[in-house]
Amino acid sequence: MDVLGLSELLVRIILGTLGLATFGIIFGLFYIGIDRKLSAHMQGRIGPPFRQPFRDVAKLFTKENIIPDHAIPWIFNLSPLIGLIATISILLYLPLGGFPPLFASGGDLIVILYLLIIPSLALVIGGFSSGSPYAIIGAQREMATMIAYEFPLAVLIITVAWNLLQKGITNVFSFSTIAAAPVWNQVAGPLGFIGFAILLFVLLLVTPAELSKIPFDSPEAETELAGGLLVEYSGRNLAMYYLTDGVKTVVMASIIVALFFPYNLSPFIGLGSYTGIIIDVLFYLLKVFLVILFSVTLIRVSIARLKIDQIVYTYWIPLTLASLVGLILVMWDQNIVQWFS
Repeated sequence: MDVLGLSELLVRIILGTLGLATFGIIFGLFYIGIDRKLSAHMQGRIGPPFRQPFRDVAKLFTKENIIPDHAIPWIFNLSPLIGLIATISILLYLPLGGFPPLFASGGDLIVILYLLIIPSLALVIGGFSSGSPYAIIGAQREMATMIAYEFPLAVLIITVAWNLLQKGITNVFSFSTIAAAPVWNQVAGPLGFIGFAILLFVLLLVTPAELSKIPFDSPEAETELAGGLLVEYSGRNLAMYYLTDGVKTVVMASIIVALFFPYNLSPFIGLGSYTGIIIDVLFYLLKVFLVILFSVTLIRVSIARLKIDQIVYTYWIPLTLASLVGLILVMWDQNIVQWFS
């Protein structure tokens, strides 16, 4: 690659990263505002305006950063930044609004599985480094929650990749491959459909734990731990954690959309050019909203906070077994088709 080509590539990566970061932050805060407003109406309250998350972040960036006396300052200040950068990095590997990933590769799913751990680890490290007993308890709970929901998530990814591999498709861990061959299109019979429906249900329940939302928010638990992991954070550091939560909301919803609903609307209604692009982007934003509605809003309104032992049990026993049942059903579906073919 010549110097001119390398320069164009660097400009594309820089502009693309800035664009995706802006997109994730703006729509992440916007969806948080919608979630808070809808959940308030479901509980018979008025709720804050949609723009309240933007106001909160803007106000936090004007506040002083207070570092506790017993904290490790450089770790305490670095953890929120690492969490935000890692969360934004996930957007680079996701197809958004009909556009291919900026960093498409043959192992997108594996990379994302590892990157999803970093924001949670940043929370844990930030909590331990603060020196607060409340934050330390919250960090311990966060680690237990991470260990609990990672196995069902890994089973889901293995199932999607195995199903594509059985169809003779290569690059099975690539989102571009999954978008070109959606899982529902690869289902051969009713067992496979039921299996993937179970896996979709499991992923919808993993999402609130990834986002530390009720009923899986025991690491923060304001009524028990006064904020837990974030009890000592303020100012810009707290704002960055808030932004991380917003971007991660878009990330988790986009992962579900990319895995199970990677369809675009323009091919079905025969639109092309710029009109088709706009329609596909709006359709993607609608899908993200519906995923957040079912995986975050409805769950946290209808279920009370679980204790940490209940959270671990829920993911290790019922949801792990459910994900394994989904995997087995998908495998049986393929074997039955092979027997009768």
